[in-house]
Amino acid sequence: MTNLNKDTWSKKLKQRLRKNKVFHALFFISTSIGLIVLAMLLYRVLSQGMDTLSFDFVKNFPAPYPERAGIFAGLIGSLYLMGIVAVFSIVVGISTAIYLEEYAPKGKMTSFIQSNIQNLAGVPSVVFGLLGLTIFVYVMGFDYSLLSGGLTMSLLVLPIIVVAAQEAIRSVPKELREASAGMGATKWQTILRVILPAALPGMITGSILALSRAIGETAPLLVVGATAAIYTLPDSVFGSYTVMPIQIYSWISRPGDEWPLLAAAGIIVLLVVLLLMNAVAVYIRNKFQQRY
Repeated sequence: MTNLNKDTWSKKLKQRLRKNKVFHALFFISTSIGLIVLAMLLYRVLSQGMDTLSFDFVKNFPAPYPERAGIFAGLIGSLYLMGIVAVFSIVVGISTAIYLEEYAPKGKMTSFIQSNIQNLAGVPSVVFGLLGLTIFVYVMGFDYSLLSGGLTMSLLVLPIIVVAAQEAIRSVPKELREASAGMGATKWQTILRVILPAALPGMITGSILALSRAIGETAPLLVVGATAAIYTLPDSVFGSYTVMPIQIYSWISRPGDEWPLLAAAGIIVLLVVLLLMNAVAVYIRNKFQQRY
């Protein structure tokens, strides 16, 4: 190697090292900013809400007086809503992903459908609220009920679950499929006994992330009739309901010094529910990753 080539290679190496340091610093600063903002938000919420948070606050219904108000109706309403969303969106989403990846013919139509599913994941949530209002409230006649809210939120998170399930199915090694086929298994047997168990950790992770988004949404539920204050639990899927984000929004928008403290306590309860959901997802994912 001539001296000229050595000098050129040395300059290129130094340029790459400088770029690496610049990007490393940029990524570190970006991560630090996000963590600092998150820590500030958590500190503010915890400092304002811990004194208000109590067992009475969790078990009480909303009330016109701050000292008697609680988040029980919103907590149970959110759990009921997530039950409807989970059943509908996970079943339909995973089934759609299986069809698109394993059965749908590869062509322009399939590519068009997949592109539109990915685009739907970025549509503003209020648009899904208007869609749910038209279809479930007016056309199907479900009225402003828990079922309408659950199906609307299912439409919101359905594209996310489909995309996550597709990626999980694609990550399954081809060797497993070929081994199953070589043993004489049918296509459905291969999907049921090989592909789904291997792809399950990714599917569960994507589904829990989608449900985590749904439990914190407010705009679509306001459109389809979730109430700000309710003093009874839903007696059926066609009953009236409220959820934690709407109760929190209602409290924080009221005048006075005590209502924001209730909102902070409600945020803590919502965060605990989210952490429990994510903990379940991590446990199931790790359990199946040890098997496959």
